[in-house]
Amino acid sequence: MTAYVIAQLKFTDRAAYNRYMAAFPAVFAQFNGKLLAADEAPRVLEGQWDRDKVVLMSFPDEASMLAWATSPAYQEISRDRKAGADCVVLQVAGFSGEKRA
Repeated sequence: MTAYVIAQLKFTDRAAYNRYMAAFPAVFAQFNGKLLAADEAPRVLEGQWDRDKVVLMSFPDEASMLAWATSPAYQEISRDRKAGADCVVLQVAGFSGEKRA
């Protein structure tokens, strides 16, 4: 089942976040993930949103997503992400094609 990751970021140190972004593509490419959206100006349709950026990624399955998230390479670059932004990161399960109650 497809695993999605949604990250909502509030920048705290743009230089640190930019270092993370420079290193991200090479690390991400190793784990069969797809970057589906990355938007620093999403339109809020309902409710309040106090973040600066939203990112949506997909992985073939949870194992692939966890391999990326826990890899030494990602842990290394994520130091700059953590220094550069306050983040809310969610794992979201995709539909399996079965009806849900």
